[in-house]
Amino acid sequence: MSRTLTGRRRVAELTERQLTVAWQAASLLLNYPDEQLVGRLDLIRRGSSELPDRIGDPLRACADRLGEASLTELESDYVVTFDERRKHNLFLTYFAHGDTRKRGMALLRFKQTYLASGFELTDTELPDHLCVVLEYAATIDHDRGRQLLLDHRAGLEMLRIGLAESASPWAGAVEAVTATLPPLQGDEWEAVRRLAAAGPPEEEVGLTPYATPAFDPGPSRPDGPTALPMPTLRGNR
Repeated sequence: MSRTLTGRRRVAELTERQLTVAWQAASLLLNYPDEQLVGRLDLIRRGSSELPDRIGDPLRACADRLGEASLTELESDYVVTFDERRKHNLFLTYFAHGDTRKRGMALLRFKQTYLASGFELTDTELPDHLCVVLEYAATIDHDRGRQLLLDHRAGLEMLRIGLAESASPWAGAVEAVTATLPPLQGDEWEAVRRLAAAGPPEEEVGLTPYATPAFDPGPSRPDGPTALPMPTLRGNR
């Protein structure tokens, strides 16, 4: 059965192939920088050439910015950008729930969504990390992954705005992701404005009752969970 996107929020001009390339590329760019990422920047640039300018241009801009810095500089900048600034949080449920008990339930929904696609999660990564969501959306289930992004659109917009305002090298990757989604409607902009004014909830109660999940890195089995595949941008063999 085709996973072509349907409904009012459809972005009709994007093919499944283009969505896969866009979301995979953004996931790679937003992950913690390492030698593998540096080696894939040209691949990302080539893949982005398949995309509309509104998506391909910011992906290439991000790849170019990352390619201009040394790996040591990227590692340091990444920590400062995403670990030390609340507006740059890559965990989607954080924007809506902060570190409150409600966040644990929101994380559980991500886990259940992945399980519905045949994936069992382990404890190495939270399931709402944007890189995890994007790779799931790109390689496993376009519709369910896209819905997770839409459900947390206000937080995603906050991240985009925060990175753009700070002229972050990673701004283009998030801009590209939001460009794969429909334009914000009035009530959605209002949600962004409220979040910008109030910020995430600050009650810190911990997430102990919730087992920190992630994709199972083990081999797939016919009768068990399927391992999340590596991105398959053209030329990545």
